[in-house]
Amino acid sequence: MEEVWPALMQLFQLWMFVVLFLIMMPAMFGLSLGVTGVYIQVLVRILEWATIRIQRGLQNEPRVTVPLTTEIIERAGGSMEEELEQRRRTHSLSVGEFSLSDVLYFYKRGVETIVDDQVTQRFSSEELASWNLLTRTNQNFQYISLRLTIIWGLGVLVRYGILFPLRITLALIGLSWLVVGTSLVGSLPESSVKNWLSELVHLTCYRICARGLSATVHYHNKENRPQKGGICVANHTTPIDVVILANDGCYAMVGQIHGGLLGIIQRSMVRSCPHVWFERSEMKDRHAVTSRLRDHVAERTKLPILIFPEGTCVNNTSVMMFKKGSFEIGGTIHPVAIKYDPRFGDAFWNSSKYNMVSYVLRMMTSWAVVVNVWYLPAMSRQEGEDATHFANRVKSAIAAQGGLLDLAWDGGLKRARVKESFRQEQQKLYSKRKNSGNNIDIGQESPKKKQEANY
Repeated sequence: MEEVWPALMQLFQLWMFVVLFLIMMPAMFGLSLGVTGVYIQVLVRILEWATIRIQRGLQNEPRVTVPLTTEIIERAGGSMEEELEQRRRTHSLSVGEFSLSDVLYFYKRGVETIVDDQVTQRFSSEELASWNLLTRTNQNFQYISLRLTIIWGLGVLVRYGILFPLRITLALIGLSWLVVGTSLVGSLPESSVKNWLSELVHLTCYRICARGLSATVHYHNKENRPQKGGICVANHTTPIDVVILANDGCYAMVGQIHGGLLGIIQRSMVRSCPHVWFERSEMKDRHAVTSRLRDHVAERTKLPILIFPEGTCVNNTSVMMFKKGSFEIGGTIHPVAIKYDPRFGDAFWNSSKYNMVSYVLRMMTSWAVVVNVWYLPAMSRQEGEDATHFANRVKSAIAAQGGLLDLAWDGGLKRARVKESFRQEQQKLYSKRKNSGNNIDIGQESPKKKQEANY
């Protein structure tokens, strides 16, 4: 035992040296020693090799099942008019006449939606084309080769034996420094020095936390970064979005006041920076929320507000409806598109399946977090444009830049029932066709009506 303790102390000293001087210190100054970049390159080569081995296994072993695609069924590509007319040809009915066979069209569309709708699949993990040596990504995995199994076992040892303790250490240091640093800065009198120190503390802490996730972030078009007095809006995949964006600039956060550890962090942060926290009762008062946000934006010296208008996390494949409240405040909107690389880990937080602790542990035991962030040019409401159309215009720009699907569905459908107006819209559409006999093509409807029709 006398020989073990000195060895353990030396190991602990080496560990802290690596954490403090090789990771934390460069992170605090926004520098990198290039270790993460080399690690990502090695990972890419290993995953490419694993993909080749899996493809050979699929060719040599027909019994190995191929992973399912995201589309469960093959939908008919025709419009309502085309499909209904095809059914009518066998009954010699003229356009506009009612046929009992019309019911079969709506029955088929309803069954398709029940089996594979466009909403619920946005709240499940993104399916990968090939296994990335993380057990969560391929439910159909079977034994393929000994070498692939050995590589997977070594990966488990690296992720849980080395990366996980290192990331836990960095996360604890980053969060502790955030609480202590913001509390100390908050005790200073209001001045430009206090604001500078507050931004420095926030930026430093988020950079340490980003290193704790082995995050590799590629920022594009930095000249379009959000400016003070503006509103930054972005698509939402995970709570880590905040860390990713705040790693490159400071923001005023908006959210509900919580208890426990998160509440302690919120209270310390608001002492040094004008974050906008709401009580639960205030969150239901839309006018009160809008008023506080408008007051914040009116002061051009305050940090830009960071808002995720979707109101929920979506699985890194799509952008869902933006709530219009964020676009009624006024001021300049700074759109940001965020897209994670799913090969290195599933960044999507499925809150209905995992609590926050379980999700963070999953992220800390993944390979890495690799993400692209695009800063889009600032946008403002055009003359005569209402908040809803402005929100849709911003959403479309974010979806196009990030290579995401632009969906008009409300992310609130994750936990709520479909509105009655959605069904009524389809009833009106069919009624117009029946009465007028005009060619009405769902494919020519607005994106919102088209998505509502598919539901």
